[in-house]
Formats: sequence, structure tokens, C-alpha cells
Amino acid sequence: MILHAYLARRFALTFAGVAGALGVVLALIELMKKLEDFPDRPFGDVLGLVALKLPWANYEILPLVVVLASVALFLRLSRSSELVVLRASGRSALRGLMAPVMVTLVLGVLVVAVGNPIVAATSKRDHNLSNAYRGIASAALAVAAEGLWLRQGDATGQTVIFAESASADLGVLFAPSFLEFDPDGTPVRRIHAATARLGAAAWHLSDVKIWTLDQGGNPEAGAQRMPALDLPSDLTQDRILDSFGRPRYIPVWDLPDFIAQLEASGFSARRYAVWFQSELARPVFLVALVLMSAAFTIGHVRGANVGLRVLGAVIVGFGLHYLRNFAQILGENGQIPVSLAAWVPPVAALLLAVGLILHLEDG
Repeated sequence: MILHAYLARRFALTFAGVAGALGVVLALIELMKKLEDFPDRPFGDVLGLVALKLPWANYEILPLVVVLASVALFLRLSRSSELVVLRASGRSALRGLMAPVMVTLVLGVLVVAVGNPIVAATSKRDHNLSNAYRGIASAALAVAAEGLWLRQGDATGQTVIFAESASADLGVLFAPSFLEFDPDGTPVRRIHAATARLGAAAWHLSDVKIWTLDQGGNPEAGAQRMPALDLPSDLTQDRILDSFGRPRYIPVWDLPDFIAQLEASGFSARRYAVWFQSELARPVFLVALVLMSAAFTIGHVRGANVGLRVLGAVIVGFGLHYLRNFAQILGENGQIPVSLAAWVPPVAALLLAVGLILHLEDG
């Protein structure tokens, strides 16, 4: 028990040191970037944006921090011959790694349960403030049981858009209705179409019917039908997706209800489901990175062999990280099932790491 507490404390301190060092580097990089993006803003506003961006930046590089902390710890233990003494006492390599694994598992659970909501809130706030400083208005969007509501507008008036359903990327609206208002808030025109595809600065409508809403008139009597119509729009697909809520903008605790609401409204919630399952699998993936790093660095340390082992551990860690991201992309596109995209890479990495350690150390 004393040995496990010692190793756990060493790993926790090493992790804190690596995370702190990389956090400072990220803060300086983000500060330079924000100063370049917003040269006319007060320095306090820029610092606020940097502070809001740092939680997501550190969250994103967490796998790298785990790999570097694991490599640093196991190299120090090898150089001090503590691992040799550990194995000489009759303990297996896997048993000696239980303390770092448990610390990583607890850390992963805390990161998902507590860190994820913080990252979601700060990322959304950073996005909104950055758009406000650039003068970009966010598209107002709401999802209800009956369909999708969207608003666009400029100095000439506002347009409220309703669609019964939409494509997964929200680039195509099905059975949309456009209700145009003048600057005074008076309805001017209503347009219904079979589909509306968002293009460059315009909605491309097909099978269109137009009603002119003159006061005292009969809109239906003067209704017009057109095979196609282009409506100017300042919306972009990215702005709509941002208003809809990127997966990382939604706390992990709120994702199940959000996914259920989307599915009840007839919209695809696949990318949110993949993100949710991937977040649940994150602690397993971090544990796999610790074990994989250990497989490369818990052997005897001799000369130039050290550099090759460290390089191998970092390369394999990056490879597993990008493989996990690639599987998530396949899951979001519907190429593979959601559970397969989220859980197979972490579990496969974990089994591979355990197999390597058993082969190299206990085989």
C-alpha cells in the first residue's frame, strides 16, 4: 500500500508539472493569436478571451500531457533502478503500474464529470465574445417538437424561417417557410418551398409559392408559384451549426436530453451521440496511453536507446489519438455504428498496451 501511494504521488506530481508547463506555453500562444486577431481591443478584453480559450486548449492536449507525464515518470524510475527493485521484490510490471493507472482513471473521470461542463461553458462564451468583437451576429435558432426555427436579418428587415426537418449538416431545409418582416415588424411576404439549400450568400429554393401580405388584401388570390427562387442571406453553414450548438459547447450532463430532443424533432443527433460516447470512453483511453507509454519506457535505460523509446512512445500516443479521432469522424458520417466509433479505439489500445507489457516484461 505504501509503494502504491508513493508511485501515485510521483505520477500526480509529474502530471501536474507537465500540465503546468504546457499550459503556460498554450497561454502564450493563445495570447499572441488573440492580439493578432483583435489588435484594436483593450488588453483586458484580449486576456479575457485567452482565459476562456485555455480550458478547451488544455482539454484538447490532455492525451499528450498523459503520455509525456508517463514517459517522464517511468524514465526516472528506471534511471533510479526503482523499477528493478520493484520487479526483484516479486511484483509484476502490471501490478507495479496499478497506482499510475488508478490516478489516471480518477483523473479521467473528474475531467469528464467536472472539466467537461467547464470547457463547454467557456468555449461557448469565447465563441460568442469573439463573434461580437468581430461584428458577426449569431443566427438565432431553436429546435421544437414541430421542427426547426431560424432567424436571419439585416437593416432592411427580419426573416423567420421554419422547417419541418433538415439535413444532418443543416445545409438543406425540407418544407421550409420564410416569413419576411419590414424594419417596423410588419409581415410583408410569406414563402413556402419544397426544399431550401444554403449556398453562397443565398437560400436556393425549389417548388416555391409566394404570398404577398398586403393589409386588406387576399394573399391567396395573388399567390405566385415559381419553380425556383434565390433569397439573399447572410447566414453560413458554420454560423447555423454554431447556433445549433457544437457538441463541445454542450455539457456532457445535458447531452442525453439534448440528443433525445433532437431525435424527437426528427433531426440527426449522430455527431452528438458520438461525442457523448467518446467522452464516456475518455478515461479508458487515458489509461491506455499510460500503459502504452509504460510498455516503451519501463525497460532498462541505456544510452541512445532512451531517445528511441521516448520517440516511440510519443509517436504511438499520437497515432492512437488520431486513430480515435478518425473513428469518431466515421461514426459521425454514419460509416460505422456510434458505439463502435467511440469505444473500440480506446479498448483496442488498452488491450494492445497490456499485451505489449505482458510480452516484454512478464513473458
